[in-house]
Amino acid sequence: MPRMRPLIVLTGPESSGKTTLAEQLSRELALPLVPEIAREYLAGMNGRYTEPDIYRMAILQFRHQQATRLQQPIVLADTDLLTYRIWLEVRFGSAASWLHALHRRSGPVYYLLCRPDLPWQPDPLRENPTDREDLFERHLDLLQRESWPCSVIQGTGQERTESAWVAIRDLLF
Repeated sequence: MPRMRPLIVLTGPESSGKTTLAEQLSRELALPLVPEIAREYLAGMNGRYTEPDIYRMAILQFRHQQATRLQQPIVLADTDLLTYRIWLEVRFGSAASWLHALHRRSGPVYYLLCRPDLPWQPDPLRENPTDREDLFERHLDLLQRESWPCSVIQGTGQERTESAWVAIRDLLF
């Protein structure tokens, strides 16, 4: 079986700067970026989705990440199975055990957890403007409970970018 290469995942609640930072880091480090599959998947659904839709998105995200990791030495991802697990728990009360198991087997993964200390940016696909801090705590709790390595990324502008650079530099060098 081919050796799975490192994955650096930007994760956190909605409107916490994940996509912007992921795209910036991808450009500056010349690393491939696996985009958030949910954006494209949900684009024409007018905010209507079901629990099976979230599982489909999770599988698509996982497959895209794993295929990219087989081809590249290091990969960045704008979300992963962690976010889908939390989404399922918040929206539908739980996530299937097979998704938990798949997530646990997806390593090596290093997380950059984006703190929601940026202003909320409205977007038709976003649902949680008032509970971003709670969602951040859910992410952090799950990462710590399952011993996933992570760094919290915070601040605005250059401070936020520098926070991510420090975490990645410590990881890669």
